[in-house]
Amino acid sequence: MFWISHEEIICFYHTMDPHLDPKQTARLIAALKDQIVQMPTKLAQAAKYIIDNPGSFALDPVRDTARKAQISANSFVRLADRLGYDSFEALRRPFRDALITTNESNLGADWIAQMAEAGPTAAQQARMVQSELNMVSRSLRQMGADRTQAIVKTLRQAKHCYVTGSRASYALAYYFHYVARMALPTIDLVPRHIGTTLDDLIGLGAEDCLIAITFAPYSASTIKALRQARRLGAQIVLISDSEVIAPGVDVDHVLPVTTASAHPFGAYGGAMAVLDCLLSHLIEAGGAEARQRIEAYEALRQDSGAYWTGSKLPQIRS
Repeated sequence: MFWISHEEIICFYHTMDPHLDPKQTARLIAALKDQIVQMPTKLAQAAKYIIDNPGSFALDPVRDTARKAQISANSFVRLADRLGYDSFEALRRPFRDALITTNESNLGADWIAQMAEAGPTAAQQARMVQSELNMVSRSLRQMGADRTQAIVKTLRQAKHCYVTGSRASYALAYYFHYVARMALPTIDLVPRHIGTTLDDLIGLGAEDCLIAITFAPYSASTIKALRQARRLGAQIVLISDSEVIAPGVDVDHVLPVTTASAHPFGAYGGAMAVLDCLLSHLIEAGGAEARQRIEAYEALRQDSGAYWTGSKLPQIRS
């Protein structure tokens, strides 16, 4: 009889973490391939699909999984029961929770492997590239459509929105505000100029919203702003590397992003990708009004000479 315990499944997908031993993953996959022949045909087909497509299995609903595997959804339900889980979702949950993005960007990424073989500097560059791709992929995967939809609704329904960040995160907050104001005219960046965040939040109220961007080590001024927003009853959207950043910080929505990098400091590629997706949703939700506002901004910039343009090149007669 083929049997894999809950602990072994979790161990299997934890071995996908690039910081762990990749040989352990290979050994477990080899063991699964050896044992799968002892399973009934349909269950073996379901197990083979999971082994061959762990990323898709982690993300797809059961009907899509069954369609791709060309078996019934019930086969996956029976496989889950055989493995000791009480439902398909329970079987899929550890895959989703432990899925590390080392496999999410493999498709069409042969150039990275080729680069890694071109010498020490190229190998280091390949590791850096893969790290960035993993970070962006994981951040976007964690974003989720339902989570994003709820945040967009909160921002659009708020009487006034504030976005804040400190130190390096201020650059992200500034960029988000610079673009978002064209789709969401009620948004404001704090702190402004040389003021403090708390000074600029003096008018924050229960009908408003605070968007806070902070990553470890967390900014004291951002923590204070989050606590003040909670006391005043405002809606809070947190964009951070953790859902629990400090005592007394209770938020309504979280966009978790990955900042793990190959250098000693946190990297913001994943955060930028998440912010860009959120901006796209805001612009789409704003409809014709948002598009007209964007066109008005662009026309103003063109008319005021905001963009540099060189003199026209001379025409060449043929």
